Amino acid sequence: MFGRDPWGGPLEISNADSATDDDRSRDLDRAALMRQLDETQQSWLLAGPGDQAGKKKKKYVDLGCVVVDRKIFMWTVGTILGVGLFIGFVMMIVKLVPHKKPAPPPPDQYTQALHKALMFFNAQRSGPLPKHNGVSWRGNSCMKDGLSDSGVRRSLVGGFYDAGDAIKFNYPMAWSMTMLSWSVIEYRAKYEAIGELDHVKEIIKWGTDYLLKTFNSSADTIDRIVAQVGIGDTSKGPSPNDHYCWMRPEDIDYKRPVTECHSCSDLASEMAAALAAASIVFKDSKTYSDKLVHGAKALYKFGRTQRGRYSPNGSDQAIFYNSTSYWDEFVWGGAWMYFATGNNSYLTIATAPGMAKHAGAFWYGSPNYGVFTWDDKLPGAQVLLSRLRLFLSPGYPYEEILRTFHNQTDNVMCSYLPLFNSFNFTKGGLIQLNHGGPQPLQYAVNAAFLASLYSNYLESADTPGWYCGPNFYTTEVLRKFARSQIDYILGKNPLKMSYVVGFGKKYPKRPHHRGASIPHNGVKYGCKGGFKWRESKKANPNILVGAMVAGPDKHDRFKDIRTNYNYTEPTLAANAGLVAALISLADIDTGRYSIDKNTIFSAIPPMFPTPPPPPSAWKP
Repeated sequence: MFGRDPWGGPLEISNADSATDDDRSRDLDRAALMRQLDETQQSWLLAGPGDQAGKKKKKYVDLGCVVVDRKIFMWTVGTILGVGLFIGFVMMIVKLVPHKKPAPPPPDQYTQALHKALMFFNAQRSGPLPKHNGVSWRGNSCMKDGLSDSGVRRSLVGGFYDAGDAIKFNYPMAWSMTMLSWSVIEYRAKYEAIGELDHVKEIIKWGTDYLLKTFNSSADTIDRIVAQVGIGDTSKGPSPNDHYCWMRPEDIDYKRPVTECHSCSDLASEMAAALAAASIVFKDSKTYSDKLVHGAKALYKFGRTQRGRYSPNGSDQAIFYNSTSYWDEFVWGGAWMYFATGNNSYLTIATAPGMAKHAGAFWYGSPNYGVFTWDDKLPGAQVLLSRLRLFLSPGYPYEEILRTFHNQTDNVMCSYLPLFNSFNFTKGGLIQLNHGGPQPLQYAVNAAFLASLYSNYLESADTPGWYCGPNFYTTEVLRKFARSQIDYILGKNPLKMSYVVGFGKKYPKRPHHRGASIPHNGVKYGCKGGFKWRESKKANPNILVGAMVAGPDKHDRFKDIRTNYNYTEPTLAANAGLVAALISLADIDTGRYSIDKNTIFSAIPPMFPTPPPPPSAWKP
C-alpha cells in the first residue's frame, strides 16, 4: 500500500503500522524487560512453549557474586569435605600411632661435670644421711656434735665437713651456701632443665638448717654464734683431733670441741648473707623463707654491733681460714639483706662510701684487687650491686657509689684478660690469681663465674660489651676467658687430665680425703689405724665423685699424692665456685635471657627515687 509523501516521493505504509496501541505497548514493555535481564533469562522468555517442553530445566545456586550450577556446587562441597575428613583421619593416625622422638643432643661437658660436682656435697654431709644420698661408702657420722661439749649442750649435728678432714668451719661453709644460692637465683631454669634443681636446693637447705642451729635463730638479738666444730691444730702435741687422726667420719670417737665467738662481724655477716640468699631460693616456701630472713636479720645486727674478726691470732680459725677484714662482709651481707628484705637501710650500709673504702674498693694497687674468695667478698659484692644498677637503677642517693662499683667491676673484668698483664698465666693457660701460690683452682673458678655471670648481665641489659680504657670488648671475650679456665680444669691442660674426680678418662686417684681413702669394709680403724691408708701408694678405694682437687703448681705440674694436700685436697668452698661457674657456662636453652632477671628483686618494693637536692644558690 503506497501513499503520497508530502515532500515528494512515495510513502510506504507497513502493515505493522496498523497494529493497535495495545500491541505496541506490550512490545515496548517486553523490550524494556529484556534489557534488564541477562542472556540466560532472555533465552527463557524468548523460547517458545515447544522449546521449553523439550529441555530439562537446570537448577542453579546463587552465591551472591556468582551463579553456579547446583550439581557443580554440590560436587565441589563434597570434594572439600572428603579431603578434609581424609586429612583429619591421617593426622589422627599420626598422633595415635607410637613413634620415636629424635634423641636429644648429648649434654655439653659443663653439664656433665656439674652433675658430678654436686655429688661432692653429698659426700661431705655430716649427721644422719638421707636414704637417697647416693654415696654408698658414707654413713651417719658425728651424731653427738654439740651435745658432747659441756659448754654448749645443744645439738650441732648436720652441716658439711670442710675438706678431707671432719671439721665444720662455719666461715667457708656459709660462703659456699651463699654461692650455691646465688647460682640458683640466677640460673634456676638451667638447673631445672637438667634435673638438678631439687638436688641443689636440698644441698643448700642441708647447710642452712645447720647454720640455724649455730645461734639462737628464734631471737631478735643474739650475743654469740658457733664458729666451728672440731679442732685441726696439731702444734700442741699428739692429741687426737680431726687433723692428727686419719679416720672415717663414721668411726670418730674422740672429743670434738665447739668454738664460739662473741665479736665476729665477718662470720656473722657471711652467715647473714647465706641465709638471706637462701631465703630467695626458698621464697615459695614462705614459712622457711621467713625463718631464714629472721635469722639473717639477727646475725647482721650482731655483726654490726659486736665488731671484731672471728679469727683472732693463734686461734684454730686463724690457722686454716683466717679472715683479714670484716668490711667486705658488711658490703656483701648488706647487699644480700637488701635483696632478701627490700629494706633500704641495708642498701644504705652496703653503699656507704666509707664502708666501700674500708673494704678496699679503692685499693687499685693491691696485688689481690679483684680476687674473689671466701675471705674477700668485695669483687662479688660489686658485681651484685652492678646488677642492681643495670636493671633497677635506684638513682639518688645510691647512684654515685653504684656507678663506682660498676666501673670497678669493669676494671676487674679487664684484669682477668691476659693482654693487660694484671695476673700471670701458666703456659697451659691457668690464671694465677694467688700469684703462683698453691691451690690455685679455687680462685680460677670464682673468677670464671664472675666473668660469665657479668657477661650475662650485660647481654640481658642489651649491652654488647664493656670498655677497658679506650678499647671496647664484647661479652664473648668474657665468656672465652671463663671457658678457658674451666676447660683447663676439665682436661684442656698440658697434662691432659681432669682435676675433677670422676670426670674424663684421666683424673686424680688419690685425693687427700679420709673417708675416700679408707675402705668401707666394716672394719673400724682407730686414730692411727688409718695411717696405713694415708701413706698407701694405691688409688683410693672409694671414688670421691665430683671433687675438684687443689690443682697444679705455677708450672702446670701436678703430683697425685694423697699426703700433699696442696695438690690433692678438695674443699667445700672450691667446689661451690666450680658449681657456680659450670651452671653459668652450661649450654642450655632457657629462652631469651640466660639469667633470671627479676626473682632477686621480688622483695624490693616499687622504686620512686628521691630527687637529688637542688644546687646551692650561685654567688658572685
